[in-house]
Amino acid sequence: MSTVRSEKEAVVAEIRGKIESASAVIITEYRGLTVQNLAALRGQLRGLGTEYRVYKNTMCRFAARESGIEGLDDLFVGPTAIAFVDGDLAASAKTLKDFAKTNPLLVLRGGAVSNKVVSAEYIQVLADLPSREAMLSQFAGLLLALPRNMAYGLKALIDQKEAA
Repeated sequence: MSTVRSEKEAVVAEIRGKIESASAVIITEYRGLTVQNLAALRGQLRGLGTEYRVYKNTMCRFAARESGIEGLDDLFVGPTAIAFVDGDLAASAKTLKDFAKTNPLLVLRGGAVSNKVVSAEYIQVLADLPSREAMLSQFAGLLLALPRNMAYGLKALIDQKEAA
């Protein structure tokens, strides 16, 4: 009996460790998805630094509470899988959302970002954000445009002063 208990405690500790080391966790329902569907999704997420695992709901509840995250219990019902995000959260959320479009049996339930519980709608909004690379590119373009626009403005001001 104590061996079973220690195995369960080890699983809870494993889940807690994954929750605590992840930047976010996204909880999904996968009822009806095939093993091939889940393997394909795992592969897509793995490339983004996200691990997608299935654990028993009871173990997940204990691990979330031990991690200091309250409010996830209602999400651990039925066939549940957790995406432990260690990379780009927006990219992982987008991958899950896009997969759910073509596989409606995958349902985003919500999760936690920086130990704060978030709704499925929040995950959907994250999925619609541009990728990290796209945002960095936009930011770099903005930084390049600022000095150029300032130079044009100064030149116009100097020309205006000279004309007056």
